[in-house]
Amino acid sequence: MADLTIVFADLTGSTGLFESLGNAKATEVVTRATQWIGKLCTLRGGRAVKYLGDGVLLSFEDNHAAIQAMIEMQLRHRERINLWPVNMKMKIKVGMARGEVVEQDGDCFGDAVNVAARLSDLSGADQILGTASVIEDLQSDNDIRFRNLGPINIRGKSEPMPVYRIEWQGEVTTDFMTVPAGLNSLSGLTSNLPDTIELAWLDVHASFHGNDLPIYLGRDRDSEFVVNDPRVSRHHAKIDMRGDAFVLEDISSYGTWVRFAGSNAVISLRREECVLLDKGEMALGAPFEDFTVPTLSFRFSIKSRS
Repeated sequence: MADLTIVFADLTGSTGLFESLGNAKATEVVTRATQWIGKLCTLRGGRAVKYLGDGVLLSFEDNHAAIQAMIEMQLRHRERINLWPVNMKMKIKVGMARGEVVEQDGDCFGDAVNVAARLSDLSGADQILGTASVIEDLQSDNDIRFRNLGPINIRGKSEPMPVYRIEWQGEVTTDFMTVPAGLNSLSGLTSNLPDTIELAWLDVHASFHGNDLPIYLGRDRDSEFVVNDPRVSRHHAKIDMRGDAFVLEDISSYGTWVRFAGSNAVISLRREECVLLDKGEMALGAPFEDFTVPTLSFRFSIKSRS
């Protein structure tokens, strides 16, 4: 067995690609994209263990090289897709974990493999999620910022585990993404977990307990939170709870944009999802640059867990 950093890098939006381009053309586009991911990571010291349809399983002996490769991949992919047609602009979501891995017949097995796969499932477009064992390597690197998402239930794990988001966008506010002073406390799970999400738009305010989820935001009167604007789809977005994390999923025609308090970074969702943090805003149907767009604020209420 060897200590390796395992990475699952998955393309988002591939389902819509097959619908718009047809199977043959879409398969060609997806294959080129995953092959590009594998080649870039191989050049950065990683190994493309196997290709999984619209994703790649990668392994790195050097944890720091794995983190740097993922950041470079996201930055270069953002530039690559600028000139792509709208229906082909797939984004990448990443899950990372480090631990003992068994390599057999060219494949990888172990808890780190399973956890990295689960984090990739939880990750939203453009996001890089990692475990504490991945983040520990960043203590001495002031150029890489990350955010503690708190303990999240991971399928197959008996206890919630701390999950971190590595921030690769250059425009993020550094104070918001400051590296915690020490990592000795990572093994102790925080007792403060989000219990209720509060939404507000104009003079409409509502609170939803975790037990009330999922809820739908949209123009339809049957939606749990109604936003009456022509750019908002009848059922525009869904908020659900996955473990101890609140997850926003865009199911609209025109998209949803999210930004968190203290950051200028914007997450653009098109039939994709992301984990919600602390508090922030979401624009429904148009980017924040359109000052007329319906913009909801959200925040969490916290309850104590013993």
